[in-house]
Amino acid sequence: MPPTTLRRRSRVSLEEADANQAELPLSFKRADQHAALAEPVRSATNLGEQLAAFQEFGEATRTSHTSSRSFAGDPIDVITYINEYWTARQCQANALHEVSYRACFKPQLPRFFIERLTQLSERVYDPFMGRGTTLLEAALLGRVPLGCDINPLSLTFIRPRLQPPRLEQIDARLREIPYQNYSEYPEDLLAFYHPDTLKELCALKAYLLRRQTVGSFDSVDDWIAMVAVNRLTGHSPGFFSVYTLPPNQATSVKAQIRINQRRQQVPPLRRIGHIIHKKSKQLLSDCTAEVRCRLGQVCDQALMLTSPAHCTPAIASDSVALVVTSPPFLNIVQYATDNWLRCWFLGIDAKSVKLTVPTKLETWQQAMTDVFRELYRVLKPGGHIAFEVGEVHKGATRLEEAVLPCGMVVGLTPLLILINDQEFTKTANCWGIDNMTKGTNTNRIVVFQKPQGG
Repeated sequence: MPPTTLRRRSRVSLEEADANQAELPLSFKRADQHAALAEPVRSATNLGEQLAAFQEFGEATRTSHTSSRSFAGDPIDVITYINEYWTARQCQANALHEVSYRACFKPQLPRFFIERLTQLSERVYDPFMGRGTTLLEAALLGRVPLGCDINPLSLTFIRPRLQPPRLEQIDARLREIPYQNYSEYPEDLLAFYHPDTLKELCALKAYLLRRQTVGSFDSVDDWIAMVAVNRLTGHSPGFFSVYTLPPNQATSVKAQIRINQRRQQVPPLRRIGHIIHKKSKQLLSDCTAEVRCRLGQVCDQALMLTSPAHCTPAIASDSVALVVTSPPFLNIVQYATDNWLRCWFLGIDAKSVKLTVPTKLETWQQAMTDVFRELYRVLKPGGHIAFEVGEVHKGATRLEEAVLPCGMVVGLTPLLILINDQEFTKTANCWGIDNMTKGTNTNRIVVFQKPQGG
């Protein structure tokens, strides 16, 4: 699939943003007109000093050392900083982020590194972009977002949120949809949906696919498709379905029938247009003129790829200032199984999506080494990688130790490891299990740098 480059929706939206310039704080005005847009630059060379002195949440940073070995057997020792570096509270980021995708990190994670390691208009890249958290946060901070994911669903999740339409445009389009016109009616999905809801859902699917076929699919359609995919199944009246698994994963039809029997439930009538309107309103609640202006400055330079992370020739060498990413963690998360219903709605053959999730540590290390080799190529000399990994096998395998030789063998320098340590009492969204027993309470980020002469 060719790369996707975002273009501004229309001259109208740009003119609206320009018209609002007089009302905007100076820090949000056009970068090419106002040098004051740039925030104070923090030197990347003192990142360790910043982490050591950090105590914004009342706790002093603890330091330790992480030990590993290179592939040649040489010892590796990396200083490690431990603290709560961003809040554990949920609603501390722009509402545009609030779409569900399994195993995604919080926006505060990429923001922490983007603010400290980049300047305005520099390129920030995520080679495993998932729902696009890094890309959206980079754009909101005035950086140019780049992303890659072998899963085509990623484009559906991030592309519309980089150029969000207005609620009145969405509502007008929803009124145009002929909800009685549908060409398929898969009765097995009645395990999830009321018969009339399923008819509306099939009609919406047919409408969107037809507009793609005739070439009239636009940014409003793109947004509606994204919201619909996000509302397919869930566990509240805000979803199209009866009570089922959380929205970041879809159970099988047989499993849903068992859930219905156990809960003695019947899928209720849910109106597709009403739910899309409600979710859109919530997602756009922080989309002020300031936010639209900031997104408009970078969206025409954004680049998104559907390809393996180790092969991205569309990204120029020595062009990326910062990589913030989290790769698949061995075989914990089964993306293809989770997304079968989303693929059905979007007309994607789920079997054609070849997702590689290694099950053995050695295979995972080889895959990550290939990715690091490509990241080394695209990074600017002096550029950084914040590589978020975790504990797997109930803590027996620490991927930060496993990933260190992967980066080093391609020429990257490991600067430090940051462990964001937080108290959690709720069920982990990533795995549907209690964090205090089988999940993880930490984000573990290995920070690499490409040498200045690299």
